[in-house]
Amino acid sequence: MYAQMVKSEATNDDPELLAAFQARIDAGEKIEPKDWMPEGYRKTLIRQIGQHAHSEVVGQLPEGNWITRAPTLERKAILLAKVQDEAGHGLYLYCAAETLGVSRDDLTEQLLSGRMKYSSIFNYPTLNWADIGAVGWLVDGAAIMNQVPLQRTSFGPYSRAMIRICKEESFHQRQGYDLIRVMAQGTAEQKAMAQDALNRFWYPSLMMFGPSDKDSVHSAQSMAWKIKINTNDELRQKFVDQTVPQAHYLGLTIPDEALAWNEDKGGWDFSEPDWSEFYEVLKGNGPCNTDRMEARQKAWNDGAWFRDGLMAHARKSAARRVAAE
Repeated sequence: MYAQMVKSEATNDDPELLAAFQARIDAGEKIEPKDWMPEGYRKTLIRQIGQHAHSEVVGQLPEGNWITRAPTLERKAILLAKVQDEAGHGLYLYCAAETLGVSRDDLTEQLLSGRMKYSSIFNYPTLNWADIGAVGWLVDGAAIMNQVPLQRTSFGPYSRAMIRICKEESFHQRQGYDLIRVMAQGTAEQKAMAQDALNRFWYPSLMMFGPSDKDSVHSAQSMAWKIKINTNDELRQKFVDQTVPQAHYLGLTIPDEALAWNEDKGGWDFSEPDWSEFYEVLKGNGPCNTDRMEARQKAWNDGAWFRDGLMAHARKSAARRVAAE
């Protein structure tokens, strides 16, 4: 069945070219923008990199409104640096996508029209300061689990972009964990806030890895092309195994009555997220979907004058170069 899925997505390309391309993938070679690639490979990368870029940019929104409300100057500076990093990650990824022949404007138009998504986690609200810690600890922790293998992805520009992104995401996860640690070891009220944040962000964080492997539409082909290195379920299990001991150390409780150590597999058994909730959020019915898209639409509209100015300057510069020749 796996082979049939792989073959069905590549039938429009020359068999000899496909075989040579797959041989390069299997040999661990990096595919560069000027290399021949199957159209399905290009489209898969555009979808994945584009949605990754959009997620980095939209991911600023749940945290950005807490910069002015951070409890100390140190926490304000840390959060400001983190949000700035997320913007930079979006730019790296948009640039990587552009090497595949799609413009940043095209990607944004696809987002605003609903034809391209961003991570479902950013459709949940940050209700208090502890949520900022949970975002760093859990959300960025899940992001790192997803992204570290992407440093070995088969497409060169994406792989190279992920090296720097992962270094910065590691800082994000550590600052979030430190924030939660301080609250968990603080007053009873602060610890209760930390537990509440964990309760609300636990299952949405598990959803970040995508549907179970048996329900994932694109995983088989992405794995064959080494766009993805690990399956959704493998990464989810690894995240749980890493995070549960951290919660125990903090004196916090994972909100899962079925959570239990499984000696045979050397990992934790845990409850599946409510996948009906996941798909409802993807459809646009999450707590903050409307707010997030309105914010992105407003930013796009408000920036039109600047984009027009840049294009006008580029045209004048090109005209001067032509005249000088």
